[in-house]
Amino acid sequence: MLSVGIVGLPNVGKSTLFKALTKKQVNIANYPFCTVDPNVGVVKVPDERPEKLAAMSRSAKIVPTIIEFVDIAGLVKGANKGEGLGNQFLAKIREADAIAQVVRVFEDKEILHIDKNIDPKRDIEIINLELIMKDLETLGKRIEKVAGEAKSGNKEKRKEFEVLEKIKTHLDNGKLLNQINFDEYETKTIRGLGLLTAKPMLFVFNDKIENKKSAKDLGEILKCLNLNVPFVQIDMKLEADLGELGDEEKKNYKNDLNITEDGVDDLIKSSYKLLNLITFLTTGADETRAWTVKERTKAPQAAGVIHTDFEKGFIKAEVINWQNLLEAGSWAKAAEKGLLRAEGKDYIIKDGDVIEFKI
Repeated sequence: MLSVGIVGLPNVGKSTLFKALTKKQVNIANYPFCTVDPNVGVVKVPDERPEKLAAMSRSAKIVPTIIEFVDIAGLVKGANKGEGLGNQFLAKIREADAIAQVVRVFEDKEILHIDKNIDPKRDIEIINLELIMKDLETLGKRIEKVAGEAKSGNKEKRKEFEVLEKIKTHLDNGKLLNQINFDEYETKTIRGLGLLTAKPMLFVFNDKIENKKSAKDLGEILKCLNLNVPFVQIDMKLEADLGELGDEEKKNYKNDLNITEDGVDDLIKSSYKLLNLITFLTTGADETRAWTVKERTKAPQAAGVIHTDFEKGFIKAEVINWQNLLEAGSWAKAAEKGLLRAEGKDYIIKDGDVIEFKI
């Protein structure tokens, strides 16, 4: 299961966001080998397709696709040197597949900011600098280890050393590695080091609905920091409060406030997209299930997500787009109409494919 680490300074709304997220947690019993720590929320990715297919198939149960969010201890200046819970904080980020950086943009005299005033640009710079400093520490250790062999004439180590020096230059210049294009070898080298600033990142601006900043203004904050990354805007206190209400109460409350969007759902979907994930589905009387794979995944590997034996014994996949299947009314009727496609080992899975694997 892929995970997103929620990071940010103290008192910016991380815990409030995590509370709102955990209101959307799934029944973990449906997912083998999953254990959930108190600071981990396993949530379903908003998707209308499983419910519609389940209604068609009269499925006994629905299993949605999921993503994991990890609430990581608040960051303070000097975390890379162990200040506050720095070492614990940075170790947790290393375990995550992506980073959601929470930034406070609202004013509230009752909720003190750690630096006394609201300055989103400064807060982002603090967090990014701590990530960069930790990466430089990791990189320094690797450079020290490789340098000797590189100087002795080992061509492979020499090549690695040159890449490490290139990466170090970017970090010394205050650049996040996820903002730079690398070739295949460089990317492989970076991946092996587990560098924090190489992880995909999005920003979550914590704003108040009544004094909401424009998307343009928030985009300008990132632009002036030379950050080309996605962002979402959420009133985290409101979202946490909405999570306490029943469906009808929530609907009425949102109508009263003239709110149409769901900020937490936007974050979940944005995180799913950030990780380059897509969904394929299986449906039948027993269950309708959404499965997660990376973009460009081929059919045998997708089959292996269901069961490792399926990849080994893969023969073909019968595939249909979910909307076409709903229009047909059933799998049998889709087959009668010739709507099912037989795809082989080179077929690349598309988002929204409904598949029956032949093993």
